[in-house]
Amino acid sequence: MTKAELISAIATDAELTKVDAEKALKGLIGAVTECLKKGDKLSLVGFGTFSTVERAARKGQNPQTGKKIAIPASVSPKFKPGKGLKDAVNAKKKK
Repeated sequence: MTKAELISAIATDAELTKVDAEKALKGLIGAVTECLKKGDKLSLVGFGTFSTVERAARKGQNPQTGKKIAIPASVSPKFKPGKGLKDAVNAKKKK
């Protein structure tokens, strides 16, 4: 599914115009991004939890050259699906 298809699906399901659905999607993405930038966690019961994970600095190796490289510490976004989402996806596969 592309972003345009997602906007169309939101517009249809919520009985909104595509312009309003796009604004809602941008608002959601912006809110999740800001929450994670602050280091907070966002839980949507039944859907999942957005959070961040800190990755320590480490040494790596370039697989093409074999040269050792230093990988800096970083913070990455993480998503853990909730029971409702897992059940919905598994129900789809069982059919």
